[in-house]
Amino acid sequence: MTTVQVKRVREERAEGDGTRVLVDRLWPRGLAKADADHDDWLREVAPSSELRKWFGHDPARYEEFARRYRAELDEEPAASALASLRDTAGPLTLLTATRDVEHSHARVLAEVLSTAGST
Repeated sequence: MTTVQVKRVREERAEGDGTRVLVDRLWPRGLAKADADHDDWLREVAPSSELRKWFGHDPARYEEFARRYRAELDEEPAASALASLRDTAGPLTLLTATRDVEHSHARVLAEVLSTAGST
C-alpha cells in the first residue's frame, strides 16, 4: 500500500514526499505556478464547487462534508482522477492550500486512498 500524507502546498519538498500532487480545484492564490514544487495537479479529484462553497471550511460541517465528498469520488470525473492517484507508485503527498488540513478534502482523500477498496 502506498504511503499517503497531506501537506500545505507552500511546504518545501522533504525526503519521503514521493510524488507531490496538488488536489485543489482552484490554483492557490498568490502562488506562481513556477514556484510550486509539485509533480501534478489533479483538480478533477477536488470537491465540486457547490460542495466546497457549502462546506466553507466550517469544522462543524466536516463530517457531513466528508460523507458528501466520498459520494462525489464515486462519480466522474473524480473517480478517474482517484484511480490515477491509486496507481501512483511509492509515497504520495497530497498538496492543498487549505489552512486547516485536518478538516479538509485532502484529509478525506488521504483516508480514502489509505483504505483499500473504499470510496
